[in-house]
Amino acid sequence: DTSNEIAGDGDIPHRGIGRARRMQVARPELQHSVMIEAVENHTPEVIIIDEIGTELEADAARTIAERGVQLIGTAHGNALENLLKNPTLSDLIGGIQTATLSDEEAKRRGTQKTILERAAEPTFQIAIEILDHQRLAIHKEVGAAVDDLLRGKVLYPEVRKIDRETGKVEILTGRESVTVGGQVSISTTESPKEPVNIYPYAVSRGQIERVINYLELPATVCKTIDEANIILALKNYAKHGAKILELSKKHKIPLHTVKTNTIEDIQRTLKDVFPDLVSDFVMDDVGSEETRDDEKDLALEEVRTAINVVMDTDKAVDLTPRSANLRKLQQELIEQYKLDSLSIGQEPRRRIRIFPPPRPGESV
Repeated sequence: DTSNEIAGDGDIPHRGIGRARRMQVARPELQHSVMIEAVENHTPEVIIIDEIGTELEADAARTIAERGVQLIGTAHGNALENLLKNPTLSDLIGGIQTATLSDEEAKRRGTQKTILERAAEPTFQIAIEILDHQRLAIHKEVGAAVDDLLRGKVLYPEVRKIDRETGKVEILTGRESVTVGGQVSISTTESPKEPVNIYPYAVSRGQIERVINYLELPATVCKTIDEANIILALKNYAKHGAKILELSKKHKIPLHTVKTNTIEDIQRTLKDVFPDLVSDFVMDDVGSEETRDDEKDLALEEVRTAINVVMDTDKAVDLTPRSANLRKLQQELIEQYKLDSLSIGQEPRRRIRIFPPPRPGESV
């Protein structure tokens, strides 16, 4: 109890901790050594730590967990993803390391050869996010959750909500579609029984329809958001503050993100919508001529969507890396909208950056 926050000030602990033994810490920087002392000298069944905030404390927590003592602790962070990005505390959930895949494995996964992966088993097997005073998000398998995060997937924790008036706890065991403005949207874990209307945002309509037809899913691609049951958006265009997030919240429509416009990523996302209808088998991207036409349409569709984002936010937007021919087509379309653009990056990651129009009085 580093700052006397668990059992109160003074030598006599608060009666609320029952028969538990409290170990006070003389100075905050000594907490890690007191943690180890608790295990070595007191043979506890459970250790509760007020806050883990340094690398030494994270190492001590791993040592305690490896000795078979149940560990309960707190750490600051808005979500599991924050801990993953924190180099000091990431070891609590397994840590991350860089791995190099073979050409065949990278092609099978549809990723680059160099990827991030979990370095070790997490110190804590279960993580609880405090969303607000009434709601908790529970990750029952931290290792699996971290693996999903590193693969760019959206997490679906169990959400528990307490009723202020009755004190009853409601367990929402569904899937979290997206977090919009602090609101967690929940959908059931079973596939929808009625046909689903999908509104694509910066995602290839042709690619979505191909996956739907191939897997025979009860879904159609609609043209307006008013008809939609769900929104399928490209991840780059669904970041914080994006217009599509506001529309999703306004129309109360769940939003699912797609990492890229590939068949594989679209299928992965639709698996979240139709969990018992979509298998882990990844369909082949068939039809080379048709695929080339789709890529052209997709590249131009991305430009139109990006221009809307540029005009809405007054900020430059980078497009997805494309071949030289497709970049040329994209720049020709951008010129029609009287906007400036520039090719940036090195092959094969070379891409177009679209700039907002200059403000009155600014030079071009």
